[in-house]
Amino acid sequence: MKAWMKAWVFLLAAAVLIGFGTGARAEEPIILGAPLSTGFLYGWDAEKAIKLAVEEINAAGGVKVGGAQRPFSVEVIDTRDLEPGVPVSEALLAVEKLILEKKADFLVGGPVRSEAALAAMPLVSKYKKISIVTSGVLTPAFHAKVAEEYEKYKYSFRIHGEAKWLVNEIATSLMEIKEKFKLDKMFIMVQDVAHARAAGEILKKVIEPKGWTVTGMEVFPTGTGDFSMGLLKAKKTEAQVLSIWMDMPESSILLKQWFDMKIPALPFGSTLAAAEQPGFWKATEGKGQYCLANVVNAGNAPSDATEWTMKFYNAYEKKYGLPPEGLGSSSSYMAVYVLKEAIERAGTLDSDKVLAELEKTDIMGVYGRLRFDPKSHQVIPAFDPKEGAVGSIFQWQDQKRVVVFPKSIAKGEILLPPWMVK
Repeated sequence: MKAWMKAWVFLLAAAVLIGFGTGARAEEPIILGAPLSTGFLYGWDAEKAIKLAVEEINAAGGVKVGGAQRPFSVEVIDTRDLEPGVPVSEALLAVEKLILEKKADFLVGGPVRSEAALAAMPLVSKYKKISIVTSGVLTPAFHAKVAEEYEKYKYSFRIHGEAKWLVNEIATSLMEIKEKFKLDKMFIMVQDVAHARAAGEILKKVIEPKGWTVTGMEVFPTGTGDFSMGLLKAKKTEAQVLSIWMDMPESSILLKQWFDMKIPALPFGSTLAAAEQPGFWKATEGKGQYCLANVVNAGNAPSDATEWTMKFYNAYEKKYGLPPEGLGSSSSYMAVYVLKEAIERAGTLDSDKVLAELEKTDIMGVYGRLRFDPKSHQVIPAFDPKEGAVGSIFQWQDQKRVVVFPKSIAKGEILLPPWMVK
């Protein structure tokens, strides 16, 4: 072979190798670690939504980091933190495994249980990994810790509503119910977990000065399968509304018993995992009719909160064969998009630089305008999607989840069960 030809072949081979090398670097994935309790609603709905967002972003070219386009990849580990009796240490092991073994660049999703998420915050800080909580974790203590010890917990963010704001939404909705139906007596039924106990106490303090009488509060262990005694107690106290705070699947039994016993009190699922799911109607054989459920963010039930709301809702249903299933759906989806935007603005995966850009987040998403409080890293809520992250309370009416609150996105009005209508 002539010298010039050998040189040409060598240069061509070198160019090909360099090209492959560049391509490999450009395609190196950004790993999202997702610590989720995958056997429960608030785990599997978050996993599905995260993967939907990743699929869309990767199909559109991925994430621009400096001069390279990089795809997202997702690593999910089951934290088991929603399972009765499972210690918090299980969730911490899952988080650490994602960081050390799976080499996660960022964490999205959970842990889902409030106690586990709080315990994971020092771990997140230790490894300087940005974590965006997207499902469960309703305790106000989460963002309070960030605000109180910012330098220690600054890598922790929450992109969905929390118990204090939920109580505000619920109280506002209850005042509308009071005005419309002249109801003013409430019985509170909560699961024996941190966020539910705290929320029940907060609701009592908030609602009583507004003219409501709380006739009692019953606490049920996780896994309870019979709620009849609590329902009879509520009936005996002449309660007209049942405020229910439960994320356990057994809560569907409560609604069946409520219907069969014809308890004259409107069930209001302040957090009620079973009632949030599209399959609730079938699971209760229609006995979930009239039950209200708070799914925390718009997009988890059909509405026109923003131009993106039904786009997400329909995309989720097309991919998985059923609509968004619970409070962790739209927030988990948006967390990936918000993170993508922050990474692209930072031009790097460096945690501190991405953190600074997350604090500047201001975009219109599935459930309204998304911004984080720069001191607490809690998403800023509102009743109007033009102003902030807007919630969504719906009622089961004739097999459909009809959004009834807030008024800015409502698709219908609250109805009373016939045995309550005089």
